Amino acid sequence: MSDIIQLLPDHVANQIAAGEVVQRPASVVKELLENAIDANATEIKLIIKDAGKTLVQVIDNGKGMSVTDARLSFERHATSKIKAAEDLFQLNTKGFRGEALASIAAIAHVELKTKQDDDDLGTAIVIEGSEVKSQDVFVTPTGTSVAVKHLFFNIPARRNFLKSDTVELRHITDEFHRVSLAHPNIAFAFYHNGSDLFNVPQENYRQRVVHIFGTKTNEKLVPVEEETEVLKISGFVGKPNFSKKTKSEQFFFVNQRFIKSPYLNHAIKSAFEGLLKDGYHPSYFLNLTVDPKSIDINIHPTKTEIKFDDEHTLYAILRSAVKHSLGQFNIAPVLDFEHQSSLNTPYNYKDKSAAAPAIEVDRNFNPFSNEPGHSRQKVSNNSGFTSAPKSSWESLYVGLESKSNTSQSDFSEVTFESDSKNTSIFSDSTIETKKTTFQLQQKFIVSTLKSGMLVIDQNRAHQRILYENFLRHITIKEATSQQLLFPLQLHFTPNETKIIEELKADLEHTGFVFSELTAKEIRITGVPVGVPESEVSIILEQLISDVENDVPDTNFSAADLLAKSMAKSLAIKNGQSLNSTEQEHMVNSLFACKEPNVSPTNRPTFITMAVDDIEKKFM
Repeated sequence: MSDIIQLLPDHVANQIAAGEVVQRPASVVKELLENAIDANATEIKLIIKDAGKTLVQVIDNGKGMSVTDARLSFERHATSKIKAAEDLFQLNTKGFRGEALASIAAIAHVELKTKQDDDDLGTAIVIEGSEVKSQDVFVTPTGTSVAVKHLFFNIPARRNFLKSDTVELRHITDEFHRVSLAHPNIAFAFYHNGSDLFNVPQENYRQRVVHIFGTKTNEKLVPVEEETEVLKISGFVGKPNFSKKTKSEQFFFVNQRFIKSPYLNHAIKSAFEGLLKDGYHPSYFLNLTVDPKSIDINIHPTKTEIKFDDEHTLYAILRSAVKHSLGQFNIAPVLDFEHQSSLNTPYNYKDKSAAAPAIEVDRNFNPFSNEPGHSRQKVSNNSGFTSAPKSSWESLYVGLESKSNTSQSDFSEVTFESDSKNTSIFSDSTIETKKTTFQLQQKFIVSTLKSGMLVIDQNRAHQRILYENFLRHITIKEATSQQLLFPLQLHFTPNETKIIEELKADLEHTGFVFSELTAKEIRITGVPVGVPESEVSIILEQLISDVENDVPDTNFSAADLLAKSMAKSLAIKNGQSLNSTEQEHMVNSLFACKEPNVSPTNRPTFITMAVDDIEKKFM
């Protein structure tokens, strides 16, 4: 029998490796930005076209590469970061595998231009699908420029797998946030289709967070500082009243590398215990510094997961540090039995003794002293009390008899006004309208049918009702709006504001009225009828989250997504009590819909139980 195992060609091996390293344009952005940081760059530019599908270019002013290094950088497992296996446990750089450029060059057209400071001329290399097309001497500034064009040009299936430009741009923006937040000492610029999205200079960490997430973020931040032998913590957490329903502002950096850790995230949530509403998540921007020997970052292809030697200790320190900061800045209540200076006696009263209170009573006070005909003479009785003379109180009845005689004949003409009452044999409590529905566990509405019983999920049913109403208003563009007495001012990140700007026309068709919509502020003067003012920010946050995460590939309809998002935010929640009139209205409105069977997310809104099925339960 002949041998069947054979070595794969390099270009095939590179394409397989690319499947792990390069999943979407954001993966290319991450690898190129990290290479620029490892090259000791102080200024980095990121240029994107068509959400990275057409072009991803990173330009830095780092130390550059020699002619030999430029050519070797595209070979598999060629790296300057490590020389022995022991170096994997003492990593101070971003990349170390030497697979990034080789994998990217296998599935795209790559142009590399680089020059070292000591050289007069640089090098330009063009590679298409792992094949070197040209290598020439080139005039270029010090540093490196890598342009990746036509990503997945030779793998159509992977290119079709990419999502819409909105989704892909969000992933690229997320990677940019992670890298730029980890390195505030580096200036970053981000351009998409010729427009300037971010331009942040070298600054401190607080300024970097504010520049990326908007000026309003500054007042939300609570500093966290702690240093132990095991762990050093620095950064910020968000105040509980600014928490969000999404996890878009949660960042852990370990030795300046972004990571995801559900375990450490639980430590933050436990520190916020009792301070957050249900369904809300805390914001945090925390830098953790540990000994490189105590972590293993080589357990995941994207290097976003890290294995710690002693996670339990880190959990306890992190939880305590965050809780201490919240208490120190009066965010959380603190029980402190130590002496507090605020309880000290003021200096002027320190040596003075407390004086007994003095009570003054006017013993000559008489409330009847000003009455007409009142005599100041007092008569003493046997009990020691004084009383007015008899002539004083008898004068009160003078003339009363004559008045009653004159008005006696007037009673025949007096009429009384009173509400007419229809008396009945039975009391009102016994007369009730026949109840056709009732609420079960404040979640379901139960009604009767000819064939049996109907059980409706009140939340899903109301979502369907609101969804069709909003969709109709958006389509016919005739929604009514209620004006606000005072404009509502909201603040979002630049990326979130851009999403709202794209949906502005559809939002206005539902009843929203915008008086101002800029990167720094959104001012709303009108909202759809029936939408409470307090729910507006929640609706927009939910809408942004849906756009970022749930946008379909094709057949994307902004109006449909907006109607679904608003219906989900405003629908009656499970646990809300409804009276009989509201229950009946819910049932009638549901079956007046075009698709009453399912919610906007294609889940059943009601079930029916036939009498025969119920009888079988008793057999």
